Amino acid sequence: MERPPGLRFCLYDSARLDAVVDAMAARAATLFAGASPLAVVGVLRRGAPLADRLVERMMRTHRISQPLRLDLHVKRYADDLRLLHPHTELREGAREAALDLSRHTVLVVDDVLYSGHSIARVVAHLVSRGAVAVRVAVLVDRGVAALPVHADICGLRLEVAPGDVVECNVPPFEPDWCIELLRPDRRPDHAVS
Repeated sequence: MERPPGLRFCLYDSARLDAVVDAMAARAATLFAGASPLAVVGVLRRGAPLADRLVERMMRTHRISQPLRLDLHVKRYADDLRLLHPHTELREGAREAALDLSRHTVLVVDDVLYSGHSIARVVAHLVSRGAVAVRVAVLVDRGVAALPVHADICGLRLEVAPGDVVECNVPPFEPDWCIELLRPDRRPDHAVS
């Protein structure tokens, strides 16, 4: 995938992000102590490998039992924040659609909480599927949600200029595990169409 042009600044490298995810896992373990059964839903794309990292740490460090793991494809914006779908698109695979979520407490994991449309769509969908409770974990909260949504577990709160883009680089989608700030190139010859 071609990366949008502009200046990039590394805000968090892999070592610092590992510490952030460890803190998120500790918070999740406390939040879900005694809650069963637990399901962890990764929002595709980058929320899925983040959910895997979080679950691995919850199980290894905090002795949480293996939760049900599933992913949902949710899309509203492109990586450069261009609006792609005015009504947030949500798709689930046949395996996910067949799962019974009644009696489950669900943790939704995503990379960035931006406008809140994607999270609101996922929460409404999971409630309609019978989830007892739905909680949200995000690696980064930009603090500009347009809807009354929030993250119950937030790795980082980053206040950046409205035109700047927080890029969470998460393997296997990117080679390096880091967070970068993209200041897009706004020259006419580099404008995004």
